[in-house]
Amino acid sequence: MKNLFNIIVVVLALAVSYVIYQFYFGDPSNFKDGEIRKEPIPGNIVGMIYTGGPIVAILMGLIIIATTFAIERELSINKARGKGDISMYIKRTVDNLIKGSYDDALKECEKQRGSLANIMRASIERFKDVKDDPELDKEKKMSEVQRAIDEATNLETPLLEKNLVILSTIASISVLFGLLGTTIGMIRAFSAFGDTGTVDASQLAVGISEALYNTAGGLGGAIIAIVAYNFFTTKVDNYVYMIDEAILNVTQIFTANVKQ
Repeated sequence: MKNLFNIIVVVLALAVSYVIYQFYFGDPSNFKDGEIRKEPIPGNIVGMIYTGGPIVAILMGLIIIATTFAIERELSINKARGKGDISMYIKRTVDNLIKGSYDDALKECEKQRGSLANIMRASIERFKDVKDDPELDKEKKMSEVQRAIDEATNLETPLLEKNLVILSTIASISVLFGLLGTTIGMIRAFSAFGDTGTVDASQLAVGISEALYNTAGGLGGAIIAIVAYNFFTTKVDNYVYMIDEAILNVTQIFTANVKQ
């Protein structure tokens, strides 16, 4: 069920791209030969794109998918960063921990929310549970806190990186589909010579159009996916680094405050 959203996006994107390709780009009014749809009206870009063949619809779907997941990643990562300024949140929380005001630190976590706040809250709550436990020595107390941090981190980090692999995959397969369309288009272009060796100008034009529009579509999809992937990968890496730095500071405070 957790992948249901991804499946719905992929299916809808391919369905929408097919409808656009077939009924908008392939509208007979875009062609001189009407329902045959082989000769676009001169200057009619929509009709000319249609001559790129069915792979154009697939490439359109990949572009829609890449755009959709880019928007989804932007919204999700922004939500994971929480409601307020992260730097100020870290400062307020650290100040409260230094003073021993653990409840106030937890209140800051509740206000901030987000992945970092969730990890910080897990560590603070666990520290409160074990800090006065006479049955645990200092090392075991910190071990318990670290285990809570690791568990929370393992829950939050995958959410930050979720769907990035989809963008990476689209970046690769867009080029391959574009290359496939280019190859098919060139085959059609050369087959326009026919068995007699004479050139069928109409078929030659269709073959070349199919090759070029698929090339453009494949490169366009790859560019969108690669840029989005690199952008969000960098954004996630920077946020994870900030989380690691904040957790290190908190761990050092706990180590200094923990009782034997």
